Amino acid sequence: MALKGILFDKDGTLIDFDATWGPAAYEAMRAMAGADEGALARLAELNQYIVEERRFLRSSPLVAGSSKSYGHLWAQALGREDGPELHAEMDDLFRHWGLHWLAPIGEPLAVLQELAADGYRLGIATNDAEASALAQAERMGLSPHLDFVAGYDSGHGGKPEPGMVLAFAGAIGAAPSEVALVGDSTHDLHAARAAGAVAIAVLSGPAPRDELQPFADHVVESIAQLPALLRGL
Repeated sequence: MALKGILFDKDGTLIDFDATWGPAAYEAMRAMAGADEGALARLAELNQYIVEERRFLRSSPLVAGSSKSYGHLWAQALGREDGPELHAEMDDLFRHWGLHWLAPIGEPLAVLQELAADGYRLGIATNDAEASALAQAERMGLSPHLDFVAGYDSGHGGKPEPGMVLAFAGAIGAAPSEVALVGDSTHDLHAARAAGAVAIAVLSGPAPRDELQPFADHVVESIAQLPALLRGL
C-alpha cells in the first residue's frame, strides 16, 4: 500500500539532541535549582547528565521521555511536589532554552519541501511539549508544510503508545498502514508498530543501528535519505 503521510519524531530526527538539549537542559536545571548547588548536583545525577560536558548519558530518561514521565526525578531533587504545576514550569524553561540552542540536523526544511512536493502529508510527533514543538518547527520554517503537530500533552498520549500515530492518520484521512513514523529511538519504532504504521529508523540520534534495526522496517542514516527511500518503495 502506498504511503500518504510521513510523521516525524523531533529530537534526534529533525534536531540534534545533544547540541540542542545538552546546553538547554543545563540552563533549565540551573534556573530550577537557583542558588542551591546541591539541588543542581542532584538534578544532574538523577537525570544522568554530565555537567562538565553539557550532555546526557544515552540512558538518561530525558533522551526519549517527557516532563510528565521524568518530572518525579526533578521533584525529588528539588524537594518539590510532582505534578502539572512543576511540569509546566519545566516545559516553559525547556521551550525557551530549546529554542535558544536549536540545532537542526542537516536541512530539515529542504527535506520536508521535497516530500511535500512528492505529495506526502507531513507531521511531527514528539514527547516534548506541543508548544515547544510548534515553536521549534516555526523557527526552522517547517510550519507551512505540517498538517499535524503533537506533543506528550496534546491528548494523544506519549510514545511508545500509538495514539499520536493514529491521530495523525485520522487527521490526514489515511489508514495507519498508509503512514510512516520516522524516529531515532525504540519509542518511535514501537509506537509505529503498535499503530500498524511503517517504522523508519534514523541513525542521527543517540541510539545505534543494532538497537533500532530489530524494530524497524527501514533504516537510514538521516532524514536526508528519506525521499530516495520512499521513491524506491
